[in-house]
Amino acid sequence: MKHPHIEITVRGFHIDAFGHVNNARYLEFIEEARWAIFSEALIKLPELQLSFAIVNININYRRPALLGQRLHIDAEVVRFGNTSFVIEQKVVDAANSEIIFADASVTSVIVNKEGKPLPLDEKLRHLLFS
Repeated sequence: MKHPHIEITVRGFHIDAFGHVNNARYLEFIEEARWAIFSEALIKLPELQLSFAIVNININYRRPALLGQRLHIDAEVVRFGNTSFVIEQKVVDAANSEIIFADASVTSVIVNKEGKPLPLDEKLRHLLFS
């Protein structure tokens, strides 16, 4: 299940003392892409007393992004478990998608008000992925 990408232009506040995007900013970039994917569901979840939780992130920093570069952040849901789903994400150069700045695998769950993960039944999948 592929989703449209978002685009971010690297700004001065993304840059660290070494002149490139700080590694923590990549986590913010991929989070922004997930919010874009799930924006409608994230509005509905609190009404149902549910929330979206990240349980694992594995990120690879491939090369530094520099001031003024335009980045595309892609996301694709690639795997479903009983209670979790995995989103693969890439941060690529907008001008040349072969240039990868970072890639990540993000495992998420939906939890109830007690913090317990819920099974990804058909109703919950429809809410999240429709």
